[in-house]
Amino acid sequence: MTTTPIVSKGLEGIIVAESRISKVDGQAGRLTYCGYDIADLAKNATFEDVAYLLWNLRLPNQSELAELTESLNARMTLPPELIQQMKTYPRDAHAMAVLRSAVSASGLYDPLAEDNSADANRQKALTLTARIPSIIAAWMRIRDGKEPIAPRPGLKLAENFLYMATGKDPDPVGVEAVDRYMILLADHEMNASTFTSRAITSTNSDMYSAVTGAIGSLKGPAHGGAIEAAMRMFLEIQESGLSVDEWFQQVRSGSRRIMGIGHRIYKTEDPRAKILREYARTLADKTGHGRIYEIAYELENIARADPYFVERNLYPNVDYYSCIVLYAAGIPVDMLTTMFAMSRIVGWTAHVMEQWGDNRLMRPKAQYVGEMDLIWKPVAQR
Repeated sequence: MTTTPIVSKGLEGIIVAESRISKVDGQAGRLTYCGYDIADLAKNATFEDVAYLLWNLRLPNQSELAELTESLNARMTLPPELIQQMKTYPRDAHAMAVLRSAVSASGLYDPLAEDNSADANRQKALTLTARIPSIIAAWMRIRDGKEPIAPRPGLKLAENFLYMATGKDPDPVGVEAVDRYMILLADHEMNASTFTSRAITSTNSDMYSAVTGAIGSLKGPAHGGAIEAAMRMFLEIQESGLSVDEWFQQVRSGSRRIMGIGHRIYKTEDPRAKILREYARTLADKTGHGRIYEIAYELENIARADPYFVERNLYPNVDYYSCIVLYAAGIPVDMLTTMFAMSRIVGWTAHVMEQWGDNRLMRPKAQYVGEMDLIWKPVAQR
């Protein structure tokens, strides 16, 4: 008797690799990086600490952290040829398409681009982590007809990014909030974009190709693009003239959807959302966006009291409050998903390097359900 193979749509429940980088416990609502709880890291670490942790599976000592910070800072300057190329992009191009294209082009100016040795991949991980913030900041200015601002020596990544984006000394509260956001988004086990990066790596392709593919995956609204939709929702509610409860009734009638609530993995509160809620409140109040936070908080409470959301264990996910954090820090709505990539680059590169450690071409099967044994007919008889 022939057994029909079970199809797991969306690769639900399929384990494709062993990893020591991060673990998501959806039932307990817990996320750990290399054994460290995300709440502990968000409270005590910097993004540079976390980058070193994901790449080396341990936290750096003082000299290692200083060396990493200096190395990232030294690599943030973009090749002049890349800046000139970016100036030819359409000003209304999707920000993630710009980032995807610029990252791909960046590999053309890296002499190590085609070298897949462990040392070369480590160097490329540093370069990509340093360059992506510079690409995002440069595009924010280029599309407004302004010249990009060079990075400032001695600044950490989050602070340098905000400086390059605005040309001003960033507020320490904003720097801390962006740094914490980047820590919380640095990795999330085998998500769609990470799987993409590992699948590309499995073909023995290079890190720039893997990261370019990951950015393309993250661009989708079912993955990273949801952060923009959540922010637009809050702005719409603020401008609609409706109370939050009135707007929620549209959700209950089926004509609207709350963006940023619900997660495929977490069956309880997303641990990242819990931390970002407080940063959103603090930064929104400080920057005059307190009403947006109030809308988000009220909408969350209304939804969490509704039987539909309670029965299905629907809680705010990482997008719900992170969009407010970034918007209050001065990031335009259509640039929010690029910030996701700016953080996740350390996770992607960590997974690329881990894939190389025990690599095999990924070649899944598909279950054919089409017609069989059809007979060819000449074109005149079709």
